[in-house]
Amino acid sequence: MLYTDLPKIITETVPGPKAQAVIDRRTAAVPNGIRCQYPVVIEKGAGAMIEDVDGNKFVDFIGGVGVLNIGFSHPEVVAAVKEQADKYFHGMFNVVTHEGYVALAEKMCEITPVKGTSKKAFFANSGAEADENAVKVAKGYTKRPNIIVFSGAFHGRTAMTMAMTSKKAYAKDMGPLPGGVFRAQFPYLYRKPEGMPEESAIAYYTKSLTDVFEECAAADTIAAIVVEPLQGEGGFIPAPIPWIKAVRAICDQYGILLIADEVQSGFCRTGKMFASSYWAEAGVQPDILATAKSIAGGVPLSAIVASQEIMDAVPAGTIGGTYCGNPLACAAALKVIEIMERDNLAERSMEIGEKVKTSYRKLAEKYAVVGDIRGLGGMVGIEFVKDTATKEPYPELVSALIQETASKGLLIENAGTYGNVIRFLAPLVITDEQLDAGLEIFDECVGNCLKALS
Repeated sequence: MLYTDLPKIITETVPGPKAQAVIDRRTAAVPNGIRCQYPVVIEKGAGAMIEDVDGNKFVDFIGGVGVLNIGFSHPEVVAAVKEQADKYFHGMFNVVTHEGYVALAEKMCEITPVKGTSKKAFFANSGAEADENAVKVAKGYTKRPNIIVFSGAFHGRTAMTMAMTSKKAYAKDMGPLPGGVFRAQFPYLYRKPEGMPEESAIAYYTKSLTDVFEECAAADTIAAIVVEPLQGEGGFIPAPIPWIKAVRAICDQYGILLIADEVQSGFCRTGKMFASSYWAEAGVQPDILATAKSIAGGVPLSAIVASQEIMDAVPAGTIGGTYCGNPLACAAALKVIEIMERDNLAERSMEIGEKVKTSYRKLAEKYAVVGDIRGLGGMVGIEFVKDTATKEPYPELVSALIQETASKGLLIENAGTYGNVIRFLAPLVITDEQLDAGLEIFDECVGNCLKALS
């Protein structure tokens, strides 16, 4: 049974012959700009496992880049989607009200840690759409034109979110990008100025934010500050709580809204239903929360949640869309959340994350190339460096690791400004045996790649 199987490669090469044939067809029919460095053509998936068209089995530490917290093809979610499909596929919410949308909006208002006692929610189709709509809501409420984002940020590939995203490789030849987007430094404490104490570093990064008011746009023109509670593409870097407190204070002082981009960090990934729940425990809440990825177990959906006061200030007609809150997606999301709460997947995320960190610490004792291990719950990053003193990034090792682990039956993915971080996003339904098998492969492949690179 694939759900409980362990990784196993049965072909002489990866990809095998059937997979290679499909990859060749992909090359001929799909733009090169949609890149893929993995030699895998999926035939079916269950839990944390993928079986390819040649019968090879891979344990997946990528999870659809955070989409599959509940795993591949959860039978209860499949049943919920089938039940909805028997009724109707589509009902545009601007034309007909369907109860699934309403029920999911009610549930999102219940579980998201945004400010306000009375909340409202609406839906879009992707993480980028959620982020862009969150910005639209902030502008509609504040009547201000500008926003602040951060170094290392990734918010999407629409025109607006390409401007918001830090790494401009994602926007090559796409300019000019929208204006009114200003950038401050994110507190990447592992790479803070040399010799600077952490307490001083928080003040240093906070000043980078307030400098925007002097150097780029006055505070009373800023509608929102957009923060990932744990940066994804930036390298799995948690936002320090003291810094978040300072950001919240700045927002309150100047009437700026705080947006939490929880596209990747939501839905039990960090050991809480949302990573900003850690903020709430420290007395800080975002004004708007944008989330997507694991919300519907792989069916395209995203959500934006804020207080009634903020939401109802948005001009009519500026939000919404044809497929937003599709009935099939809403049915999937309601079931996903039910299962996550019932099966304590947030608690499971903490268990998984601790096991991964323990394994990574042992790896750091064996090889002097591990610079930093960080994350929250089951959202863990390991940063590789050529020298732990100079912290020179080691992207060559990470690139080699991705190919080497795939050949052994483990799928991993990189992240980070320098491409030198491996991010852990395995489905939270992964078995202990599968997790152990994947970590063993990872350990073996680090040794193999270091030998090859030397």
